[in-house]
Amino acid sequence: MKTSILMAVFALGTISLQAQFGKMLKKGNVDAGKKMVAAASLTDEDMAKLSLESVVWMDENNPVGEAGDPYADRLANLVKGFENEDGLDLNYKVYLVTDINAFATPDGSVRVMAGLMDLMTDDEILSVIGHEIGHVKLGHSKERYKSAYKISAAKDLAVANTNSGKVLADGEIGGFVENVLNAQFSQTNESESDKYGFEFLVRHDLNYHAMEGAFQKLADLSDNGGKGSLTSSHPGSAKRSERAKEWAEKQDAKN
Repeated sequence: MKTSILMAVFALGTISLQAQFGKMLKKGNVDAGKKMVAAASLTDEDMAKLSLESVVWMDENNPVGEAGDPYADRLANLVKGFENEDGLDLNYKVYLVTDINAFATPDGSVRVMAGLMDLMTDDEILSVIGHEIGHVKLGHSKERYKSAYKISAAKDLAVANTNSGKVLADGEIGGFVENVLNAQFSQTNESESDKYGFEFLVRHDLNYHAMEGAFQKLADLSDNGGKGSLTSSHPGSAKRSERAKEWAEKQDAKN
């Protein structure tokens, strides 16, 4: 199985952007000031386009598990019935990379890494998926994209209203996605999504004790460095495991 090529591709995308920068100016694209205005006034329609553009790019630049692949089939079985969740239209794919990670984008695309699936049980994976759905439902993913777009605009990378109707030009998506991954969620956002993920498990009569186990495994990874894992963007896993345990015990008392 491959290590994630996301960061390698992001780096190449950035180099490509730098090489094209002069050409962009010669073509008469809007200047940085106008781009910053566009970033501040990004509409919901623009956000939907931006999200889809980035997901398509990531899917094209990572090995995606197809039907018949053990990881893809396992994920498909796990999320069956969760394609329309809490008013959201969701789609799921697995990246065949060793990274222990998962993410969701504003358009409802949920991506799970094979490394995460190797580490966790089915119930624990569902707790992570519930957490990621929470980021979308609660608007965290959208705010993350807005922040990344503003950074891109400040770097004079963002192009509004290209001739193709896209928010970003084709050669700029890689650099933007790098900005997305560098834009961390706040601790408040993470806590809110943890709670949403726990309630997701309860709502669907799933094993809500699994969230405790998922965070404990991430905490164990963190003790060992946790390179290339959720521990790098989801700090304090041990405390979150303890909190999930408290939620589970309170839920046990209600049952």
